[in-house]
Amino acid sequence: MGLVFLIQSYSIQDGPGMRTTVFMKGCPLRCAWCHNPESWNPAPELMTHDGNCIACGTCAEVCPESAIIFNQETGRSIKREDCNLCFKCVTVCPAEALTKVGQYMSVEEVVKEIEKDELFFRRSDGGMTVSGGEPLLQWRYVKRLLKMCQERGLHTTLDTSGYAPWEAFEEVLHYTDLVLFDIKHLDPEAHLAATGVSNRLPLNNLLKIPKDKRVWLRIPLIPDFNDSPDHINKICKLAQETGVEKISILPFSRLGDGKYGSLDREQPVPEIIPPTEERLGEIQKQIEDLGIQVSLRE
Repeated sequence: MGLVFLIQSYSIQDGPGMRTTVFMKGCPLRCAWCHNPESWNPAPELMTHDGNCIACGTCAEVCPESAIIFNQETGRSIKREDCNLCFKCVTVCPAEALTKVGQYMSVEEVVKEIEKDELFFRRSDGGMTVSGGEPLLQWRYVKRLLKMCQERGLHTTLDTSGYAPWEAFEEVLHYTDLVLFDIKHLDPEAHLAATGVSNRLPLNNLLKIPKDKRVWLRIPLIPDFNDSPDHINKICKLAQETGVEKISILPFSRLGDGKYGSLDREQPVPEIIPPTEERLGEIQKQIEDLGIQVSLRE
């Protein structure tokens, strides 16, 4: 069984064509700009959606740990330190103001969901992508998932930070048609400060990927962190040295801001402003001028 937090159909930003993306839960990185903070914890979690709450108080009534406090004036609050994650509150909530994030699923169950979109794959030269979180954290499950998809003639893509033992990475690569390899920062200290881990392991893994394997480098573009012309040039040099197919730019957005509050976490980078289209165009031209294929938001 694998822990999945989302299966997203009709995705156009996780590889070529129309795709179904399977998001695995659990990640060893803590990227300050992450727009999927619900992917971090390698266990099911409780998310709140206060805008949906109808103030019925049913959740507080069924909580066995009295972790949910309901007040007619201030509304609902949750003492997460007392919550035992039984999710009884989720079961009884009539407004879906409380949801469980993370579901254990068999490979067969996930493949069945993916196959529902097979017609769209065929028409668009798409396929399935496994993402996260960090999918290599559950590499044995992911290996079986990709293998089963390939056996059904589906194109497979792995979206990864590369932060995993090479032995695990190599096993998964056997059943991967395309690797989307995230490059956060090439400086070890900057990478450590922003993600909580060094970049040495991912970069070493990138260099070990066989040359006949299709690879796209993906840059989660964060203003004033990794978007300087000098740093972009260094990434381009890495792309040329490793012979990757192209570079994909994923500009920072604030789409995930509300999720932090839903998990009772603070937004770590509230001051960052997404890059302008003009700036994205400049970076795209810089990469193209070096003879490297580049795309935006793919």
